Amino acid sequence: MAILELIHKRRLQHQKSLAVLIDPDKSDDPEKLGRLIQLANKNCIQFFFLGGSLVMNPDLSAIIQRIRKESKQPIVLFPGSPLQIVPGADAVLFLSLISGRNPDLLIGQHVQAAPLLRNLGMEIIPTGYMLINSGKLTSAAYVSNTFPIPEDKYALAASTAMAGEMLGLKLLYLDAGSGAEKEISPKMISTVRKSVNLPLIVGGGIDSELKADAAFKAGADLVVVGNALEKDPDLIRLIAEKAFHPIQDK
Repeated sequence: MAILELIHKRRLQHQKSLAVLIDPDKSDDPEKLGRLIQLANKNCIQFFFLGGSLVMNPDLSAIIQRIRKESKQPIVLFPGSPLQIVPGADAVLFLSLISGRNPDLLIGQHVQAAPLLRNLGMEIIPTGYMLINSGKLTSAAYVSNTFPIPEDKYALAASTAMAGEMLGLKLLYLDAGSGAEKEISPKMISTVRKSVNLPLIVGGGIDSELKADAAFKAGADLVVVGNALEKDPDLIRLIAEKAFHPIQDK
C-alpha cells in the first residue's frame, strides 16, 4: 500500500500513527541504531523517517539497508536538501517550506531534485512544511534562513495551512525543529487541524509520552519523535502505549 494511502486509511479509521526520525549524523553507532530499530519493531511504530537539516554523513543508503534488513516498516525520506535523496526508501516527503519566504525552499531545490526523483521511482508526497517557533533558533530555521511562525499566531498558521491545501499539497507537517526547546502547543495544533482536511504530522520538542498524547488529542494524525530517543530510547514504548493503547480517563 502506498504511504499516503496508508496515512489516509489510518486517519479515517481514527488510528494514530507514530514515526521514528533517524538523523544520519547521529546514527554512526551500529549497536545504538540496532537497538532503536528493535524497539521500533517491538512497539509497532508505523514509519521510519530519515533525514535532517544538515547531514554530514554521506552514507544514507547504508542506514536504509540496515533498517530494511531488520524491519518491515516503511522508510520515508525527510530531506533537508536534494543531496539527501538516495535510492532504497519507500517514499519521500517533497517538502515545500510554506511558513517561510525563501524561494529556494518553495520551488528552487525542488527543480534540482525532480529529475532524480523521477528516475528513482519512489512515492513522492507533496508536503507543506511549517516551522513553528519553539523558543530558540533551531537548525531548521537557521539552515532554511526563514523565520518560524510565532507560537501565538494561530490565525496566521491556519491561513498558511489552508493556502497549502488549496495549492494541492497532500500532507501538512508542523515542526518545532530538531532539538526544539519546547513542543508545539495543543492550541496551535488544534487550530490548524480545524482549518484543513489534510493529514497532519507534528514533530519537534516531543520528549515525553504526555507531550505526544497532547499532540494526538489536539488533532495530530502522526507524531514524529527523534532527538529525545537519543537520551531515552524506551520513550518509544511509552508513547506507543499512549497512542495505541490509551488509558481511559477516570
